[in-house]
Amino acid sequence: MTGFVFNTSASVICEPGAVQQLDQLTLNTIGKRVLLVSDKGLMQAGLVEPVISRLEAAGIDVTLFEDVVADPPEAIVLQAAELAKTAHVDGVIGLGGGSSLDVAKLVALLVGGGEQLADIYGVGMAKGKRLPLILIPTTAGTGSEVTPISIITTGEAEKKGVVSPQLLPDVAVLDADLTLGLPAHVTAATGIDAMVHAIEAYTSTSANNNPVSKVLAKEALRLLGANIEKAVNTPQDKEARSNMLLGSMLAGQAFANSPVAAVHALAYPIGGIFHVPHGVSNALVLPHVMRFNMPSCADAYAELAPLVFPELIEVPSDIRGSVFADRLAELAKVLGVETTLREVGIEEQHMAKLASEAMKQTRLLVNNPREMDEDAALQIYMQAL
Repeated sequence: MTGFVFNTSASVICEPGAVQQLDQLTLNTIGKRVLLVSDKGLMQAGLVEPVISRLEAAGIDVTLFEDVVADPPEAIVLQAAELAKTAHVDGVIGLGGGSSLDVAKLVALLVGGGEQLADIYGVGMAKGKRLPLILIPTTAGTGSEVTPISIITTGEAEKKGVVSPQLLPDVAVLDADLTLGLPAHVTAATGIDAMVHAIEAYTSTSANNNPVSKVLAKEALRLLGANIEKAVNTPQDKEARSNMLLGSMLAGQAFANSPVAAVHALAYPIGGIFHVPHGVSNALVLPHVMRFNMPSCADAYAELAPLVFPELIEVPSDIRGSVFADRLAELAKVLGVETTLREVGIEEQHMAKLASEAMKQTRLLVNNPREMDEDAALQIYMQAL
């Protein structure tokens, strides 16, 4: 067996109603002064105020940063970090989707270690300590609560990542009750995002692709495939919501150690330039990247296919991977997720720009099972049009 390293969050609590433990968790993990990072959508949904009230009732001083937006730009991170410094917080709580969790992770790192954001982009560039950190996802998609990665929009549209073990939180709290009000489209898109994490982790050519990640990726796909339609169509099904959260987390643990590849590389420009939600961006290119990769990993796709669609075990293995790609595209459509670039306002004249921007994602492209150049990326975008 080839040697590998596997890192994940120090503690995971997975239970409906687990957020009710947050006051004691915060006192034990952080202290009495916290920065709570979230967004206005969650504020309007009424999910943030009960958390603040519970913390304050326990004597915890809460400073709220509610200005996180999708595909957060550097300015948002720096504003939140400055607020944390001014309030002299002891630690950070991230509550929300992947964007809120990514911002919370970076704030804890920047304030705790004193490094500059511009200096820590890339893999292993962050060296400083971080403040104590608790992460609470409200979507079942990014797995950010168990990944050492934060993705930020830099400049006009480019996305860059900070990748460092210090970004892993002290505690991840998975409470399905927080996801019960998630709109159907968000549930579907984030669920497909989690599937992409598992598929790409399993087929990654990273030197750290390892047996633990593979096992986690397969179980993630089994859970996600069995529950995504229930979660979308029966949004109050707590068991389905819990399984989606768990599947998302397992996929996050998998790709945190066996990194994702070309699907994400091609999705990032779609989100960065056109502000398409990340899960939708992944769904738009997933089947086309899979078809491109087929010469290099058809066997792996054939192995994964029945985990999502059990009936595909009856399909001959030599064509099962292609059928898997087709069925994933059909699933997105059935769930109401956009399946063509034109549906999100992207036209043929934008293809060259997208392909050029995708090539900047070298950190991801190097993990793809089949080498991809700009011409190949352009063809994939054209197929997705």
